[in-house]
Amino acid sequence: MAGSVQNDDEGINDINVTPLVDVMLVLLIIFMVTANYITNNAINLELPKAATGQDTGATNLGFSIDKDSKLFLDGKPISYEELPQVIADRKKAKPDVQALISADVKTPHGDVVKLIDTVRRNGILNFAINVEVEAQ
Repeated sequence: MAGSVQNDDEGINDINVTPLVDVMLVLLIIFMVTANYITNNAINLELPKAATGQDTGATNLGFSIDKDSKLFLDGKPISYEELPQVIADRKKAKPDVQALISADVKTPHGDVVKLIDTVRRNGILNFAINVEVEAQ
């Protein structure tokens, strides 16, 4: 006969990995393209170096001043006018609140002093200035 029906009792014994490879390549391309759009929310600071610098542990308020004298609190921009209210709120929640001040090496000294003065006037007497530990 011209046509015959084969009786295949074994079934499919092989797994076709070609679709799996195709899907993985598409996922890799998507990852590579979207990786360029992921941004880092860190503030770029070049901290001054000090041989006597030490780790202060966890801090409650993290102030940063970049080289353009922009002020940040815990990574978010803030103005000097907003500071008294924010500090008062934090002191209500935790009376022994502390501050860590990070300033870029190119930040004018007067801006750092202004921040220290503002923090102290609002009742935070415990603060530290963040530095990079210098290799000895």
